[in-house]
Amino acid sequence: MTTWLGRTATEIAAAVREKRATPREVVAEHLARIERLDGRVGAFRTVRADAALAEADEVATRSDLAELPLAGVPVAVKDNLAVRGESTRVGSAATPDTPATDDHVTVARLRAAGAVVVGLTNVPELCVFGTTEGVLGTTRNPWDASRTAGGSSGGSAAAVAAGMVPIALGNDGMGSLRIPAANCGLVTIKPGHGVVPAGISDGDWFGMSENGPLATTVEDARLMFSVLADTEVVRPDDTVTRKVAVSLRSPLVGVTVGKPYTTAVLEAAGLLAGVGHQVRRADPPYPLSLGVTLLRHWTAGVAVDAKDLDPRLLTRRTRVHAAVGRLFVNGVRGGTGREQLRRRLDPFFAEHDVLLTPALARRSPKAGSWHERGWLRNVLANTNYTPLTPPWNLTGWPAMSVPFGTLPSGAPCAVQLVGRPGSEAALLELAEELEKLRPWQRTAPLG
Repeated sequence: MTTWLGRTATEIAAAVREKRATPREVVAEHLARIERLDGRVGAFRTVRADAALAEADEVATRSDLAELPLAGVPVAVKDNLAVRGESTRVGSAATPDTPATDDHVTVARLRAAGAVVVGLTNVPELCVFGTTEGVLGTTRNPWDASRTAGGSSGGSAAAVAAGMVPIALGNDGMGSLRIPAANCGLVTIKPGHGVVPAGISDGDWFGMSENGPLATTVEDARLMFSVLADTEVVRPDDTVTRKVAVSLRSPLVGVTVGKPYTTAVLEAAGLLAGVGHQVRRADPPYPLSLGVTLLRHWTAGVAVDAKDLDPRLLTRRTRVHAAVGRLFVNGVRGGTGREQLRRRLDPFFAEHDVLLTPALARRSPKAGSWHERGWLRNVLANTNYTPLTPPWNLTGWPAMSVPFGTLPSGAPCAVQLVGRPGSEAALLELAEELEKLRPWQRTAPLG
């Protein structure tokens, strides 16, 4: 009997379109794997077993089955995006357990493309932090169960890395796609502003948050991104020589980057230079005030999201984060900090096509009850391991995390690619070159 576990979304969709597989058998296999493994991983807040099988049967009867780009592909959805018939809890006891009447636009696009939603994945409360744990569940890294999968799209990333789904939907306001992707050995792209519909919580954290794919291959990331953006992203006929700037520097003063991550960048740079790209060391002109700007935007975004929730039902770290943010909401809303950062970085990206950096500064923190620990301890833990992702949410420019190499523990390492507005296709192309030059193990060896 053919198994569809471990297959890419591209392979599954092709098999369903060609009627070598049925959506029901594909979804049933993945549901069985979720049932077997998720007690160890904690990726899902809720699994839609019966509903997913019914939806799979509906896909099989569609008159346009042969044209569906994601025909019969099981997908997991981050629990801050509406899925019709399911509640959206955003990792919190303060949110209502009321079923959504409509799908979020990104979920609707996935379903229109033939995907089947098998469940909603765990997030930290209000998607604030780069670790995924809380009153609704704790998500562990399938590669190293002693460590957090990262956040805030930690559940979605863990589900893909564990082979429970081939692709998943997440979003990224300060690195929330790239952080868990880097921890879990996945490919992701945070699109530039306006490329994929956002509509995340209340105001998208002042436009910093973007929806995007989590996948095990660049091909699957490109496919899912095309569906989310409602436009086909194609590979160019010929490889283009790119000007690649290589930076090992942390954007935040006082935060250093560990050797495994700097080594990964240097090795990736060497491979890209070896196939003809113009690669040179160059650091973006990050302002000294960047850390303060980031903290103001990060906390203010949460203050807006929390304003209508009962604070007694929020965890202490979230209450403090929102309270700090209330001091900055008006200044952030009417301020020019993001535009000033763009103007400062524009000349750098006029000179270079792509920026190559470490994806993280160090491995993720130990999995545990971070939601029960103090606010400052959480902020410091997040800042010290994820300083390289947030600047590109402030600018609104596209950025990717791409698996590259391994950590001493055997867990995946990763690099980050950043480009100017409109460069999503170029970033995906460069990521695919890295994938061909240094292939990675696609899922964790969980059995």
